[in-house]
Amino acid sequence: MIALIDYGISNLRSVQKAFEHLETEVTLVDTPDRLAQADRLILPGVGAFPAGMQGLRERGLIDPIKQATRDGKPLVGICLGLQLLFDSSDEMGETPGLGLMPGRVTRLGGPTSVIRDLKVPHMGWNQLDVVRDHPLVRDLASGSYAYFVHSYAVYPDQPDLVLATTEYGGPFASVVGSGKICGLQFHPEKSQAVGLKLLRNFLSL
Repeated sequence: MIALIDYGISNLRSVQKAFEHLETEVTLVDTPDRLAQADRLILPGVGAFPAGMQGLRERGLIDPIKQATRDGKPLVGICLGLQLLFDSSDEMGETPGLGLMPGRVTRLGGPTSVIRDLKVPHMGWNQLDVVRDHPLVRDLASGSYAYFVHSYAVYPDQPDLVLATTEYGGPFASVVGSGKICGLQFHPEKSQAVGLKLLRNFLSL
């Protein structure tokens, strides 16, 4: 079973439809027991980091997600779902994340931005610069476009977690991966052929 994790704030139907296009069935899961039965996990997300963690906590899903990754089950985080994989976020105050990857989530356009008064959220099509080999980005050409909608981005502590970057007031990690745990800052379900390619690659991890 491929579990599409429902924690109360996600745009689930569009992600479901993308996998349907790949002729792959995904199952909405919102309980620990059902999540434990999954062979592969998708953590989507739209909204704020604190609300995302609260939704996972209220449903008792945090420990089962961590156990699934310890068991070697592939996991992909999408948009907010990618951010939740990391240690913490400063969105609306300091909030701990799942801690599956070391690093921090912070607002775009901070002190490292090279553009004064950067427009946030970052919304629309932007390019992916592939910087590291990984099965998730297999056959993905640098310069490919994906569709973004976000105000915060992840800055991993370990450079080798970053598979692709995107420029917006400076580079940020747009694709991350470590073994079978990976994440996409953009919306693959809205990114046409590029998004479908990456979801197909995830299914083959």
